[in-house]
Amino acid sequence: MSTARSLKSVDYEVFGRVQGVCFRMYTEDEARKIGVVGWVKNTSKGTVTGQVQGPEDKVNSMKSWLSKVGSPSSRIDRTNFSNEKTISKLEYSNFSIRY
Repeated sequence: MSTARSLKSVDYEVFGRVQGVCFRMYTEDEARKIGVVGWVKNTSKGTVTGQVQGPEDKVNSMKSWLSKVGSPSSRIDRTNFSNEKTISKLEYSNFSIRY
């Protein structure tokens, strides 16, 4: 039984000084290090948005990073998470930056 490693999907939006500070590049890097898939992109309103999928513990690590760490010169005011759900399989093969 491998139900302990249930897969999670969550959408996120990061507010603060998160554009022009290599935030997407560091997010992609961190996601690959942790081992989650999904995507990240800048929005027209100055936030960074995306989706993370993977085993629950890894998704939680990524959520923590998106809330507290970010790129070295970023300033995260808050991070909103939405549409958190359990999924049967990953919808992405890797983590990418969208434009």
